[in-house]
Amino acid sequence: MNFAFWFLKQLSRSPYFVLIYLAKILGFLAYYVVVPRRKVGQINLAKCYPTLPEKTRRKWLKQHFYHMALLMLEYGKYWYAPASVLKNRVRYHNKFILDNALAKGERVILLYPHFTAFEAAVYALNQDTPLISVYSHQKNNRLDEQILQGRHRYQNVFLVGRTEGLRAIIKQIKQTHAPFLYLPDQDFGAKDSVFVDFFGIQTATIGGLGRIAKMTNATVIPAIPTRQADGTVDLCFYPAWQNFPSDSMEADAQRMNDFIEARIRERPEQYFWLHKRFKTRPNGETSFYDNI
Repeated sequence: MNFAFWFLKQLSRSPYFVLIYLAKILGFLAYYVVVPRRKVGQINLAKCYPTLPEKTRRKWLKQHFYHMALLMLEYGKYWYAPASVLKNRVRYHNKFILDNALAKGERVILLYPHFTAFEAAVYALNQDTPLISVYSHQKNNRLDEQILQGRHRYQNVFLVGRTEGLRAIIKQIKQTHAPFLYLPDQDFGAKDSVFVDFFGIQTATIGGLGRIAKMTNATVIPAIPTRQADGTVDLCFYPAWQNFPSDSMEADAQRMNDFIEARIRERPEQYFWLHKRFKTRPNGETSFYDNI
């Protein structure tokens, strides 16, 4: 682990073309070596794009491994490089949507799905915008310590432990008025989830977005980070959702999934396909991943 941190620190001093070159090599190797995760990605893409030629899905997955490798290699930049290096790599689009909401004193939930450039964009945004985020502690103490140190790099973040629950999140939003960075698109089991469509598949979806918005009277503003060919990142803010939340948790979760799906279709290779998104099945259905 110490060697990994040393290696990342060395990379933090390297120009970005070096990281991109290494990511292409590591991504290519990982595609063939990390077989279980490759299989998860293959299953996810096949389920979400059943009519697409297998050749196209394979191309996307190989590209995805490159993006994941670049995400890993960039942690040296996140943790050790000058703040200006990170800031200059991210371009904002329509950030006035967030700025105007905060200027009016509104509480804000940033709907922030798992795209592979999510860390790069956050480390830039957090330099001038306070953020509330949920954190899951790592089993490795040294890694946990380093990640937490990185999260607090700008002394501008309020972390809530995942085990602290919804009440702690609500309290932090009400106390700080900082935007809450909400990453909802993972499978956390049937508890607190509803089954709604995602790429036409009944998917266990956390219903927290509508609940948190209702309990804090917060505005939901989606934000999507996308990686460009030169390694820079565009962070696009979307108009605040109107008439949200509704009286239906299922309707709110479906609206969220529909939005995320639409953004994935724009940049499919950059979504987190290696997560077992469909592990929890309704009505006792067999998991898609039982043979992995």
